[in-house]
Amino acid sequence: METDPPTGRTARRSRTGTDGSAEHGWPNRSSDLAASPFRADRDRISGSAFFARLGGVTQVVSPSGSGLLLHNRLTHSLKVAQVARALAESLLGDAAGRDTMNRLGGCDLDVVEGAGLAHDLGHPPFGHLGERVLDRIARQRFGLADGFEGNAQTFRIVSSIDVRGGGGDGLDLTAALRAALLKYPWTRFSRPDPHPSSFPVPPRGASAPEDAPETGAAKFSCYSTELDDMLDCRSVFSGRLESWQQSVEASVMDTADDIAYAIHDLEDFHRVGILQHATVSTELTEWLGRCAELAHLDEHGLQRGIEAPGYSLESLRRRLRSKDSWIADDEAFVNAVKKVQADLVTKLLEQPFDRSKQAEQAVAAFSGNWTRRLVDGVRVDADPTTRSGHVTLDTEQWHEVQILKFVHRRFVLQRPDLALHQRGQDRLLSKLVQALDEWLIDRSESARLPHRLRDLFEHAAAELEAVHGRDPELLGRSRSSGPADEVPEGERLERMARGRAVIDFVASLTDEQAAALLESLSGRTTQLWSDTFVL
Repeated sequence: METDPPTGRTARRSRTGTDGSAEHGWPNRSSDLAASPFRADRDRISGSAFFARLGGVTQVVSPSGSGLLLHNRLTHSLKVAQVARALAESLLGDAAGRDTMNRLGGCDLDVVEGAGLAHDLGHPPFGHLGERVLDRIARQRFGLADGFEGNAQTFRIVSSIDVRGGGGDGLDLTAALRAALLKYPWTRFSRPDPHPSSFPVPPRGASAPEDAPETGAAKFSCYSTELDDMLDCRSVFSGRLESWQQSVEASVMDTADDIAYAIHDLEDFHRVGILQHATVSTELTEWLGRCAELAHLDEHGLQRGIEAPGYSLESLRRRLRSKDSWIADDEAFVNAVKKVQADLVTKLLEQPFDRSKQAEQAVAAFSGNWTRRLVDGVRVDADPTTRSGHVTLDTEQWHEVQILKFVHRRFVLQRPDLALHQRGQDRLLSKLVQALDEWLIDRSESARLPHRLRDLFEHAAAELEAVHGRDPELLGRSRSSGPADEVPEGERLERMARGRAVIDFVASLTDEQAAALLESLSGRTTQLWSDTFVL
């Protein structure tokens, strides 16, 4: 007998007024075309300006000058939504899997599709590079212990700073949809308690980066300012999920994101000629021919030859066995390397992309076949390890995704020419944040601030004051700050509000808007800049 999902999944968020009273019930939904609350959620997301701006945000590399259509955050999000819905349909088609998912809280097609559409709303200009830069600036310049994280920014947008909901702040989404966006349902440092970073085997993303243990969890989906919202939407899963576990719908979205990322970025890099047949083939072929020999190397010997073909792949094999012993398997790893060698290297990369019909058909075949293969390899696990969600890939497909992601990382992200490009983007964002902060500080110019920046500052000041009043420890001191950073509390909160407002403002720009705004602020253009199209 199937167990129904919790009825509270359909409830809109409850709002708390300034007097502390709760305002429950449905907002004015007359503008929603859909009768289903979950479909209305999906429509609100797709109609948001934050969603539209993703068309101008880099996925990994800018398409400028290539003359080719490459994936950006918008097209990536559309594909994640498509894959997520296909995954959910497949899982719901199995009676045993459907019963398991219902006991864990349910899996609705519109919820997983909406989560796929919304999962990247918080990504700033220039993709993951922009995320790292804004995090560093938020912590070091403004003393924001939470820093910046794209997933947490997504949750902030739908809960707090989007202004196109049925009323008030945010998009006023159902609890189920908001929970489905929580890939990492914890804050950076302390919530829930115990924080998952303290587990013997922490969930993916919960541990601090090895080179910066003081910065808290590497990945998290909620700032302290949205903690009440996270607890609210998670409360409907109480008794069904552990406090740190993804909802089933979040797990479906997360798996779909992995599948889309592993396949479609490689497709792009083949199109622009970045992914070269010879280098990828040599790495995979050398490891397959020498895997037994490389396995006997000590760690020092492995690192000493890490630039040689095959060594990086051996390093990946060891890392997977260390961190994911629950699924890592040497035979499956070998088979995955062979599969990627056959399908990616031999069938796709062997012929350079020349825009011909044959080349386009090869790309479409690679993308379609691999998407179907990975979707078919998804299953539901009622009692997963802390390193996995309830929805996961079978052993064979899991290893194949790891190899595809390795090719992406090793032969694209580590390229020196990309590093050169990204250093320029780092400087651009750093200068832009500094210029906007100096503008906010200049009281004589307060009346001429961009309207959106002023609104964001007032919003951040109010919410930080409220959090400080309830639990000042949540705001803490930035872990990057030292004793010299001691300043009066009012001044510290004002600096944090400036920081959060500027970060929110910059994160809502497209790549081109960020560059154009800095040009205007630097006096290098005579063209007037308008914030009309800034969110």
